[in-house]
Amino acid sequence: MIPSLSLPFSKPSLLLSRFHEHKTRFNFKIQAVQISVNSPESDAPPERKTGVVVVGAGLAGLAAATRLNSENIPFILIEASDAVGGRVRTDVVDGFLLDRGFQIFITAYPEAQKTLDYQALDLQKFYSGALVYYNGGFHTVADPLRHFPDSLRSLANPIGSVLDKLLIGLTRIRVLSRSDEEILSASEVPIIDLLKATGFSDSIIDRFFRPFFGGIFFDKELETTSRLFDFIFKCLSLGDNTLPAKGIAAIPEQLAGKLPSDSIFLNSKVVSIDFDESESKTPSVILQSGDILKADLGVIVAVGEPAAEKLFAGRIAGKPVHKRSARSTVCLYFSAEQAPVREPVLFLNGSGKGIVNNMFFATNVAPTYGPPGKTLVSVSVIGMCEGVSDEDLTAEVVRELSGWFGVRVVDSWRHLRTYRIAFAQPGQIPPTDLMRNPKIGSGLYACGDYRSSATFDGALVSGRKAAEALLKDRALALV
Repeated sequence: MIPSLSLPFSKPSLLLSRFHEHKTRFNFKIQAVQISVNSPESDAPPERKTGVVVVGAGLAGLAAATRLNSENIPFILIEASDAVGGRVRTDVVDGFLLDRGFQIFITAYPEAQKTLDYQALDLQKFYSGALVYYNGGFHTVADPLRHFPDSLRSLANPIGSVLDKLLIGLTRIRVLSRSDEEILSASEVPIIDLLKATGFSDSIIDRFFRPFFGGIFFDKELETTSRLFDFIFKCLSLGDNTLPAKGIAAIPEQLAGKLPSDSIFLNSKVVSIDFDESESKTPSVILQSGDILKADLGVIVAVGEPAAEKLFAGRIAGKPVHKRSARSTVCLYFSAEQAPVREPVLFLNGSGKGIVNNMFFATNVAPTYGPPGKTLVSVSVIGMCEGVSDEDLTAEVVRELSGWFGVRVVDSWRHLRTYRIAFAQPGQIPPTDLMRNPKIGSGLYACGDYRSSATFDGALVSGRKAAEALLKDRALALV
C-alpha cells in the first residue's frame, strides 16, 4: 500500500501551500500552477485551480499522470476509491494475497516495458503452456521453444492434431512478422472466425483456444476481435506470463510511488464534468463534496467505460456513446494445506462441461501469495452466474474440481473469498477502433482500455497518449 497517497481533500489551504512550494519546477505560466480558493465569506462552492485534473487512478490515469509529471506539468489525480489501481487491486485476507479477479501480467507488453521496473516488481513466471482437463485427465499444451521435450510428448495427445500444432507455429510466425500498429489496425473478424479460417480443428478450438483465450478476454464464445488475439499471441510468443511477488496491485502502486505524494487524492468522487465545445473554456470537475476543480490546461478522464458514460452524459464530441456489452467474471479463492501439483501451471477446462473455465495454484507461481506452508487456489468462472448464491457457487466449484483432483483433496480446501466482477473488461467485438483519438472536446480527453486494447498495455498506452494530446494542444495554443 501507499499510505502517503491518502491525503485529505478538505484542506484547501494545505493544498494551496503545497502547490506554491513546487511551482518553481513548472514551465507553464504562473496562472497554470496556482490553485485559487474562494473566500470563506462566499456562498459559492469551494473552487480550486490547477494545470490538469486527471479523473481516475487506474492504470490509464496513472500513465497519464506519469507523462504529465515527466514534463513538470502540475496536475491533481482524483480517485473515488480508497487506493490506486482501478480494477487492478489486491486484498490481503488471512495472510493471502487475493487479486481482484484473474489477472496475469505478460512481460512482453511493449508499453509496460518502457514504463515499469520489472526487477522491482519481482515477477514470478508461469509455465509456458497449460494443463488441459479433458476426458477425465490432464493433457499438456507446451510452448515448443521453451519446453521442447514436453511439446514433443504432447504431439499425440487429444488436445488437437499434429496439424493443429503446426498451425500454432505458423500463427506465431505470422504475428511476429507484423508491428503492433499493423496488428491493432488490421482487418478484423471475431476470434472464432479467424481460428476456423486458419484451419484449426474443432477439437483444439474447444479444448484449448476457447478456455485459454476465453479466460483472457472473459469471452467463451470467442467473439472478441481478432486484432486482440494477434496482439496477445505476439506478446505470449515474446514474453512470459507472470505475477508480481506482492500481488497484481504492485503494478499501479509502483506507478503511483513515482508521482509527487501531494498530487493524488483518494476517496474523492467526481460526480460531473462541466464542459462545452468552446475553445476558450476548459472543463471543470465537480466533486461529490461540492468542491469544484478548474483546470487551466485540461481534464483527462481515465475511468472505466460505465463511469465515463455517466460523466460525459452521452456527449462525446457531440455524438452519443455506443454501448457494448461488458465482460464479467467470478473469481473464487481457497486456502489449502498443499497443492496436488508443484508446477506453476495454468489449468484449463477443455471438457466442455461445468462452470470452471480455468484455475491455478497461485502459491506455486509466487510463494509470496500465501503464508508459509499454505497454498492459495484461484478459480475463474466466465460471466456473473446471476441467480446463483455465493454459497451454491462455491459448492458447485468444489464438486466440479473434486472430479479433477479427487474428493479427498478438494474437500479440505477452505473458501476465502468470492469476487463477482461485473465489468472486468470492455467488450471488444468487431468493428473496433483500438487507436482512438483521446480528444473528445475542448480541453477534455479520455483514456482507458475501452478506448484502446482491453489489456494492461492498452490502458498504459491510452493514458500516455491522452496526456500527450493535451500537451500538444496546449503547446499550440501558447504559440
